[in-house]
Amino acid sequence: MIAYFKKILFLLPITSITLLCSCKQETKEEGYKAYFGGEIINPNSKFVLLCKDNEVIDTIVLDDKNRFLKKYDSLVPGMYTFKHEPEYQQIYFEKNDSLMIRLNTNEFDNSLTFCGRGDEKNNFLMELFLKNEADKNTSFDLYDKDFKTFSKAIEKNYNSSKAFYLRRETEVDWSEDFDLYAKTMLDMHYFTKKEMYPFVHERRTNKKVCKNLPNGYYDFRKQIDFNNEKLTSFSPFVRYLTSMLNNVTCKDNDEKSLENNIKKLHVADSLFTNVKIKNSVLNNIAFMYLLEDQNMMSNKTFLDKYFQLSTDKEKQNEIKKIEESIQHLSPNKLLPNIDLIDANGKSVAVSSLFTKNTVVFFWTSEAKSHLESVHQRATELKSKYPNWDFVSINIDDSDKQWKNLLTKYNFKNTTELHATNFQDIKDKWVITKIHRVMLINSGGKIKNGFVSLFDASFENYLK
Repeated sequence: MIAYFKKILFLLPITSITLLCSCKQETKEEGYKAYFGGEIINPNSKFVLLCKDNEVIDTIVLDDKNRFLKKYDSLVPGMYTFKHEPEYQQIYFEKNDSLMIRLNTNEFDNSLTFCGRGDEKNNFLMELFLKNEADKNTSFDLYDKDFKTFSKAIEKNYNSSKAFYLRRETEVDWSEDFDLYAKTMLDMHYFTKKEMYPFVHERRTNKKVCKNLPNGYYDFRKQIDFNNEKLTSFSPFVRYLTSMLNNVTCKDNDEKSLENNIKKLHVADSLFTNVKIKNSVLNNIAFMYLLEDQNMMSNKTFLDKYFQLSTDKEKQNEIKKIEESIQHLSPNKLLPNIDLIDANGKSVAVSSLFTKNTVVFFWTSEAKSHLESVHQRATELKSKYPNWDFVSINIDDSDKQWKNLLTKYNFKNTTELHATNFQDIKDKWVITKIHRVMLINSGGKIKNGFVSLFDASFENYLK
């Protein structure tokens, strides 16, 4: 993600609808009518999806100029998501809003701007989102620091973002309902970092800090309404819940992954009274657990408990499919084939990569700090373990953007490849988090498909 948000002023040239020709024009209040339109530069498909609570409510077709416009006679105010696969972003509609978007898929989030009635609120959310993303991408090493240094840094960032939030709240004078999302985006980014610190610090430094945290460290949890259904699919809230549940077993973290994750299921079952939110959280726990523990007997024990507590049959089926995909990545199995290309645009067979024991890692241009640190770490390890190869796979949509970054960085000691079909690599290799690393034996059989290059004990795998 590019660190700075550039606000672009524009007039969207859809001349057939006079009402929306100018960003300054407003609709007349007529019930709950609303308009949604825009322009997609370099589109990936001919469709834009409008979703509510993770369900598609409309499929909108782009015209021959890659523009779209849709009138809704009755659109319930609230938070929605629009998707142009594989990217998505959230959008807030109030009564009679006329929201127009403009974006370039080469820089989806960074290029996205809103225009029309309701634009100020959504541009604020977008700017705060990008501030948070930039902070995530530049604070990668912060979790290695001592508690005092870590706390001082996150407090400074929070105070800066809060000042921005308070200023825009006064300028825009938005509604109480919108403020729920604005305040949640502000606070949850801060709270997530507080939840992540104990377990990420231990993972990266091998030093436990759980029992040394000051009294009252978790008092912020008392401010959170865990059962507000409006936040069920709001990404900052979901991300916080993931971190919080990873952290609830902090003081008992003794590598007993099965016991800890069953404990998470029980915590979620007792903490969340809202069935919809509870099911969502249980599903997320199951999803993350399956990426961490590859013991089939343990998986069965865990999933038996998950199926006992969850009542969402659709999500249960998704978990079953993920479990099946993960089984294909078990030790001693051949790594499934996916479409890869090299810097010259030539297709590369997965089976040809593993003439030696190999570390496979992943990166994206949207996480600059990670792409730099993971390559630096790979270079360090290559010098210490020359008998290992290091294969770097970029998962960006644009191979052009990937090639530009290769020219800029001129990476050494790694084989640089690009995955041309993200959905394929996501499904077959279960790539869901950028810090994931796979260890492949000479000949292409999997040694360990689910490790992290930054774990304090990672080098033990290479010895």
